[in-house]
Amino acid sequence: MKNSTLIVVCILLTSLMGKVTVFAKDNRHLNIIFFLVDDLGWADVGCYGSTFHETPHIDQLAKEGIRFDNAYSTCHVCSPSRASILTGKYPARTDLTEWLGGRPERDFEKLHSAQKLMSLPDEEITLAETLKRHGYATANYGKAHLRKDPRTYGFDEAITGWVRSYFHPFSPQYAKSLPAKKGDYYTDKLTDAALDFIERNKDRPFFVHLEHFAVHDPIQGRKDLVKKYQEKLARLPKTKGPEYILEPNPDGPVLSEVELKALAKDDRLDLHQDKRVWWVKQVQDNVEFAGMLEATDQSLGRIRSKLKELGLAENTIVIFTADNGGMSASNQYRGIHHSRKQLDSRFASSNLPLRGAKGWNYEGGIRVPLIVHWPGQTKANTLSHTVITGTDFYPTLLEMLGFPAMPKQHVDGKSFAAALKGKEQDRGAIYWHFPHYSNHGYQSPGGAIRLGNYKLLEYFENGNVQLFDLEKDLGEQNDLSNAKPEITKKLLKMLHNWRREVDAKMPTVKTAASRSKPTSIAAISTTLPADVATFAPGWKVRDWGGPKMKPGLREQWAGRQNVLLTHPLSKTVPCVLSRKIDVPKGKKTTLKLEVTNNPKGNWKLVVLINGMQALNKDIEETKWRQFEVDLSKYAGKSVVIELQNRATGWSHEAAYWSKIKLVYSDSDVK
Repeated sequence: MKNSTLIVVCILLTSLMGKVTVFAKDNRHLNIIFFLVDDLGWADVGCYGSTFHETPHIDQLAKEGIRFDNAYSTCHVCSPSRASILTGKYPARTDLTEWLGGRPERDFEKLHSAQKLMSLPDEEITLAETLKRHGYATANYGKAHLRKDPRTYGFDEAITGWVRSYFHPFSPQYAKSLPAKKGDYYTDKLTDAALDFIERNKDRPFFVHLEHFAVHDPIQGRKDLVKKYQEKLARLPKTKGPEYILEPNPDGPVLSEVELKALAKDDRLDLHQDKRVWWVKQVQDNVEFAGMLEATDQSLGRIRSKLKELGLAENTIVIFTADNGGMSASNQYRGIHHSRKQLDSRFASSNLPLRGAKGWNYEGGIRVPLIVHWPGQTKANTLSHTVITGTDFYPTLLEMLGFPAMPKQHVDGKSFAAALKGKEQDRGAIYWHFPHYSNHGYQSPGGAIRLGNYKLLEYFENGNVQLFDLEKDLGEQNDLSNAKPEITKKLLKMLHNWRREVDAKMPTVKTAASRSKPTSIAAISTTLPADVATFAPGWKVRDWGGPKMKPGLREQWAGRQNVLLTHPLSKTVPCVLSRKIDVPKGKKTTLKLEVTNNPKGNWKLVVLINGMQALNKDIEETKWRQFEVDLSKYAGKSVVIELQNRATGWSHEAAYWSKIKLVYSDSDVK
């Protein structure tokens, strides 16, 4: 009897284990397409309310899957948001709190930016690394923007970099990695690369992190689609209401309607800077942007068609979202009294009914579209009000795939797998921390918290706060901070406690002494020769300049302290660091240096010894590289060393130098 019972139990257990194993195996073979769009506003997509932009493939994904109307990025600019998706951690916890490489400080600002990292921390175990350990083929295409080659943090393949033009040639970084010809459009070619990866890995589970550079500026639509929207716009009646409004800084001087109207007429940079106001677009009518967006929509359509063609559609999770809100406020200050062509190149779209834009903690900067199709699990054409933020993707995907959670890694993430199945889910509070000034507004550095329907914003210059009830006031027009003091006090305390918990770095007040020191990544010196003498004693500099990059010492850049930036004088005249040395006899003498580039531009490093070329390297990746030149053959002689920063284009051909030193066989440098 005991033996019979044991046999029955074993059969049952074997059967159950078999079912569990099959279930787990099926889940683990689900592929993942993470379709991330840059600077896509919540209201830019058809299924989220846009009537001007046409996004049929995105809308179809929503009809087949689940759409979220309370999804957020963890930051209103790109790099911190992207890092959160891959790490499951808030930017404040990792100290990667600003886009890379950051915004220069301005003299009129009261605060120095907080201490920050300028690359993805090495110790993080990314989502890509975890999936790779579970047997996934992993690929990253587009705008990674974490200052490292994605292959160093879990991706088998990567085609990434900055885009100078959406039309070939896209930028020097893509010359080899994304072959193209005249007339080719970047978004289409990036999609080609993703399709090729899917085809090559159709017989194994894969994770494609397709980080489209679109719809980030330069705002350049595909020509056939731009023509379509020009014709569409010509048929539409003129929109009622203003095309642009002036938004004041909530932490700055209070401005009356009369003052705002006067400022709108007197559209001068210095005046608007003094009054801390910024133009925000109110209408979706940019034909270039619409053409960019529809090309991106077609990319999603092509990806899904390929999945169907290969029989993978019902075995692939598709996630569609954005890294932050839309660029309805220009990148750097731009007035509006210009031609339509100029305005369309500076203001992407309108985020209405949301307030603000990319670079702001208002909803327009942080609320993003999110659509998920999980075959066999998500109910078609459903809407969820669950609050979600970027840290939540990591634990959610692990649960969807049947893999163990990694709570010590995705410490700030909460799985929303239950919400994907249509269940009610209360995520709890979510937080934002941006201790810097943004490119897209004169707003103060600040933070925010959302709990339930209430959202509180805190500004760090003067300590002002705002409180909004998002259920009743989605456009954040009615500040309740004085009317509801208890809620204000509670949320402010939660926000402060959270900052202490994650060790969030705070900006510091400028003083007369601190203003004269290099500050943050963009502390720009006007005395480059003195900077060079401080950075590398004995070295001198000549022929520096450049159209955009201003040379000088940086206190911190790309994860290094004390970094020197140089830039060529012109396309043909390099910037030169030089030094004369006596090479000793009987010792090995080595010149060592470490360099990297700016994500927006490459450069050529040339080392000359007594006018003879000793090294010639293209610096095309934004990662620190070490080079060595053996000088031993010059023992007993005097030599002149020249380190040349040569241009390969003409925009951001900056050389970043971490170390320049002479090393002898038995001692460190002189």
